[in-house]
Amino acid sequence: MGRLASLQKKSKHSNLKLLYNRISPSQPPILDPTVMKDWQIAEAAEEYIKPINLLAQEIGLRQDEIIPMGKQLAKVDYVSAMKRLASKTSTAKYIDVTAITPTPLGEGKTTTVIGLIEGLGKLGKRVTGAIRQPSGGPTFNVKGSAAGGGLAQCIPLVPFSVRFTGDIDSITNAHNLAMVALTARMQHERNYDDDRLAKSGLKRLDIDPDRIQQKWIMDFCAQSLRNIRIGMGGKMDGFEMDSGFAISVSSELMAILSVSSDLKDMRQRIAKIVMAYDKQGNEVTTADLEVDGAMTAWMVDTLNPSLVQTIEGQPVFVHAGPFANIAIGQSSIIADRLASKLSDYHVTESGFGADIGFEKFWNLKCRRSGLKPDAVVLVATVRALKMHGGGSAVKPGQPLQKEYTQENLELLEKGCDNLIAHIEIVKKSGVQPVVCINGFYTDTDAEIELIRRVAKANGALVALSQHWLKGGEGAIELAQAVMLACDHENNFKFLYDQDVPISKKIELLATEVYGASGVDYEPLALKKLKEMEASNGLLSNMDICMVKTHLSLSHDPDLKGRPKDWKLPIRDFLIYKGAGFIVPIAGQIKLMPGTASNPAFRGIDVDVETGKVTGMF
Repeated sequence: MGRLASLQKKSKHSNLKLLYNRISPSQPPILDPTVMKDWQIAEAAEEYIKPINLLAQEIGLRQDEIIPMGKQLAKVDYVSAMKRLASKTSTAKYIDVTAITPTPLGEGKTTTVIGLIEGLGKLGKRVTGAIRQPSGGPTFNVKGSAAGGGLAQCIPLVPFSVRFTGDIDSITNAHNLAMVALTARMQHERNYDDDRLAKSGLKRLDIDPDRIQQKWIMDFCAQSLRNIRIGMGGKMDGFEMDSGFAISVSSELMAILSVSSDLKDMRQRIAKIVMAYDKQGNEVTTADLEVDGAMTAWMVDTLNPSLVQTIEGQPVFVHAGPFANIAIGQSSIIADRLASKLSDYHVTESGFGADIGFEKFWNLKCRRSGLKPDAVVLVATVRALKMHGGGSAVKPGQPLQKEYTQENLELLEKGCDNLIAHIEIVKKSGVQPVVCINGFYTDTDAEIELIRRVAKANGALVALSQHWLKGGEGAIELAQAVMLACDHENNFKFLYDQDVPISKKIELLATEVYGASGVDYEPLALKKLKEMEASNGLLSNMDICMVKTHLSLSHDPDLKGRPKDWKLPIRDFLIYKGAGFIVPIAGQIKLMPGTASNPAFRGIDVDVETGKVTGMF
């Protein structure tokens, strides 16, 4: 911080030069992640942040196309911008960033996205990025914000992590409004006869309380609210029944935001959300409850992507949410389409590993967007590969065992089976994979070389990246490898056609992507599957958005590496008719995560003299 103070007289807008200027050749960079926490780096970098108007201007947005939300944030009026850019025929090279199966700590995927953006910027390329808005659940729990880390993060950190531009709040309110409409309707139908309902302009929907399809949502990890009883009291206190909460980003509304192309498309999708079934087995939708218009009113502004910047000054769009294990987990189609008109290289982010994050990007998002990736980056760490090779458990808040901080080629080589599986998943899409070795200071040359050898032998390009430590300078090798991959022959194709039966789509995912030998259905799931496949084609053109653990290629988070001779157990189905997804639930994964014993919120505070938030992560 002292060295930063000495540079106050320099231009506050020359981020690239400022952050990597050295006082003398023997001194470390001004911002040093080895001695500074991420929030301290962000706070220091924000002294030199570009005004949002300047950032927008630099990427070709007009002032009337941005909606400032203070000096450092903005939303982008995508309708105006896309209308102006519609005639532009050239589009950016399109790069997706995913990962191998991570440890519970995460392997730095968002950090790699930001590092790659900075690396391409260092090479003089016109580059944009698109990442997902962080959820309050992991931000205040064990994983921290989703802004990246070290010298590969986006700023401003605190508003990005805490309040941002309100999209998740709008989703939460719109979703819960639908729950209010549903539960109030059930109460009134119980209390009123048909004549009384008719006077209110209502017809009896005859909702089956045992077939409610939605829960309430909130954006925290609140395991005690997974299963609750509501409506207790008298007849004026609601309809008594079992209910519960899921986390906000698992809402179908978040999936709809991810895949909507415009307001008309979103409005039509919201009207199709299935809230429940009546006692005859017919769907009860938000349109039946006449709440779809009001929900859309809450959602209108969410369609505009938000704009922030890396600490080196490149533009990053933030749109839609995380959790590819229980949601689609992609940055939005709107953000990618807009950014692709504004840059030469556009880097987008998919949640967790290639088995779920990239798979949903590949078969769900790209099918709807019409965009095809030119390269896919697989983030891998020595730490995660050692875990998959049989290393001891990696747990948040606990120190790593010595096999993770000392050279161990035997564990690493065994764990590379997981890397190979993810390379093969990407290759099935017809796109060139690039393995990014996200370097840690404890990695040895022999360990790095082993990963390089395995990746190359299995058809991937490979690069070591030290973006966390060195920012864009540390990501130049990765950026060069990605540029090379973008020039490879591309034979992009989907895993399945939309008219394939539902059970066949699930089988293909299980066997071709996860590596299972087949699929087992529990009785409830089998009953629902038969009903869906007998629906006269009404559901046959929907895609599969699997709910599955991110901690294993399988359904079982304890099965590491590349599990063999197992079957994927499907215990239930949800139908996201508005998003166009059938959602199988594999194993015991929950739509509401739990808060750990040592959550991040314990270290977050506010300086009462300055109002600055400290300890974000």
